[in-house]
Amino acid sequence: MQAFNFDRVVDRHGSWCTQWDFVADRFGVPDLLPFTISDMDFATAPCIIDALQQRLNHGVLGYSRWQHEDFLSALQHWMRSRFASEIAAESLVYGPSVIYMVAQLLRHWTQAEDEVLIHTPAYDAFYQTIIGNQRRGLELPLQRAGDTWRCDMAELETLLARPRCKVMLLCSPHNPTGKVWQRAELQQMAALCERHGVSVISDEIHMDMVLSAARHTPWCEVAQGRWALFTSASKSFNIPALTGAWGIIPDADDRRAWFHALKQQDGLSSPAVMALAATIAAYRHGAPWLDALRDYLRANMQHIAQRLNAAFAGLNWQPPQATYLAWIDTAPLAIDDVALQQRLIQQHKVAIMPGSTYGSASRSYLRLNAGCPRSKLDDGLDRLIAALQSF
Repeated sequence: MQAFNFDRVVDRHGSWCTQWDFVADRFGVPDLLPFTISDMDFATAPCIIDALQQRLNHGVLGYSRWQHEDFLSALQHWMRSRFASEIAAESLVYGPSVIYMVAQLLRHWTQAEDEVLIHTPAYDAFYQTIIGNQRRGLELPLQRAGDTWRCDMAELETLLARPRCKVMLLCSPHNPTGKVWQRAELQQMAALCERHGVSVISDEIHMDMVLSAARHTPWCEVAQGRWALFTSASKSFNIPALTGAWGIIPDADDRRAWFHALKQQDGLSSPAVMALAATIAAYRHGAPWLDALRDYLRANMQHIAQRLNAAFAGLNWQPPQATYLAWIDTAPLAIDDVALQQRLIQQHKVAIMPGSTYGSASRSYLRLNAGCPRSKLDDGLDRLIAALQSF
């Protein structure tokens, strides 16, 4: 098995990096040690770097297309080999990012003031996209049961039955809780959405980041009615700066409307050729790197649990099922969340996302990005533990 060194520290300062160079945009203070936006501090897979270098060596960076066998068959190969899921090439669509694709389809499937159902806590861009497009967010809080999260299906149906509820925007696996939806849960949600005529958009950008024994089930495996699935190689292989995402829209009329909006309305007809090259390389040759990465991330999460629980016996924090984002509830420590953030930033010079970013009911939580070398993680944990102990 090929060895990959995820302990290697890459200095990202001065690289126009959102997480490191622009941390003051969100936290008000520069030069903090960041565990924030969900990209990773690892260099991307060597097979992707090689593919990009080959493309650069070609020397011509003109307009490009994505509807060709090299790209489409790579997506099909990945879904088949990783999830045993067969997808039709004609159902595939492309866009600059998953959240752009979500926004575009919300505009197509809903009207101003229509309701979009989301499970909370929710990825903050969900709130922004819904509100920014003059739609209303309909929040269904996930219920915590020990170390797991569950959806109240009866309450879900009550909300789906509302006259203006038109779309369920699903995050699968779920950010920030790290929940991997069970197949039976997805089947039940699909049936309820079909019963009430609610369309489904499934954001599966974290589909490759399952760190537990749970299995990710793509929405296309359980879907009923009107639906779309959007995802990208960007999170899995740490290439978000290249842009580029893809998805499945099975209905031909919806796809025609999609391409019309993309090309005629928004003027987006040529994808970034480096993104295509990177995605093809990732899906054709990146599996060994990704598997090694997941092993490292799993160990990082276990390391967080060991250190936090040793310092605070009452915390009993357990690693999430998926994502490299540790969702940490500080409620057992009875610490004021605003005071904690001030102390983290001002005294300990560390940036960790406050839970309130993902919904007001999550004020006691922190979302810590563990996609980094162990040395950085330990430095951050030293600072977090010191801040918590100072109360």
